[in-house]
Amino acid sequence: MRGVAAVVERVADCDATVLVTGESGVGKEVIARELHRRSSRASRPFIKVNCAALPADLLESEMFGHERGAFTGADTSTMGKFEAASHGTIMLDEIAEMPAKLQAKLLHVLEDGQFSKLGSNKPIQPDVRVVAATNRSLVPMIADGSFREDLYYRLQVIEIHVPPLRERREEILPLAESFLVDFAHKAGTPPPELSLELRESLAHYDWPGNIRELENVMQRFLILRDEKLLIHELCRSPRAQADAVASQPVEAAPQPISIATESTPLPLDSQSLPDLVRRTTDKVEREVIARALDVVRWNRRRAARMLGVSYKTLLNKMKALGLDAEAPSELVDAS
Repeated sequence: MRGVAAVVERVADCDATVLVTGESGVGKEVIARELHRRSSRASRPFIKVNCAALPADLLESEMFGHERGAFTGADTSTMGKFEAASHGTIMLDEIAEMPAKLQAKLLHVLEDGQFSKLGSNKPIQPDVRVVAATNRSLVPMIADGSFREDLYYRLQVIEIHVPPLRERREEILPLAESFLVDFAHKAGTPPPELSLELRESLAHYDWPGNIRELENVMQRFLILRDEKLLIHELCRSPRAQADAVASQPVEAAPQPISIATESTPLPLDSQSLPDLVRRTTDKVEREVIARALDVVRWNRRRAARMLGVSYKTLLNKMKALGLDAEAPSELVDAS
């Protein structure tokens, strides 16, 4: 990350396009905002456009604007994000998802420094710095024809790759503590202490969702304050399991497992392994959901947001686990 910071420092105050790559959740937007903050454009707008959020026609209007009557429903003339970001920075997030038609128009903008609104032939020349970001490798997409090679080289004047959190393990604990302090401050409560066991579990977890996942986990921990549950979740990491196996003494041979026969009754009330796993998982899920519901006074919509699931998924889980019948009658969901 020192190398990333050094590149940001060197290229921040220039107008070259920058391509920020890295897995989802590593902090690509943080890098884009830091490029803007350190530039002479810092006092001007920083505008983010998610290229995967809208269909091609709407995305083109979102980026470049449209004139009145340009299409059905265009009752007024609208300024696009490129024009709104003039003298500032525009971040094109998830650039790999941009439709081919729009890739061609973006290439034209980068080459000529101008564009026209939908329904207009009048050229607009915005002074804007472009930062693109993607969590996908664009080279294979160039090979299969889904991403333009000429656009790739226009965007990749400077490329900054942000490594995943599992390759920056020395940052995990400082980030975790920082998130806890921030969330605790917002909630008006002191942050909980991290035990040595929890610290080790956090450091050994692989964090497939990277910094975004770490942030969400710390928020959930502050709300539930259940260290044992969090350690149990983190210990399911493949790295943590491999380290646990590697730490066992060589002479400690695994114990043989006896196989039940017709004359040997099955242990644990005749429950098969899949049944035991399912029952244990259901018990843990039920406890977590019940605690979240108690924290938000059974507001199911807030509980769903807290747990990172959709409202419908939460309702289905509650029904399957028998929690829907336990809702206090005097508490109702806010719309």
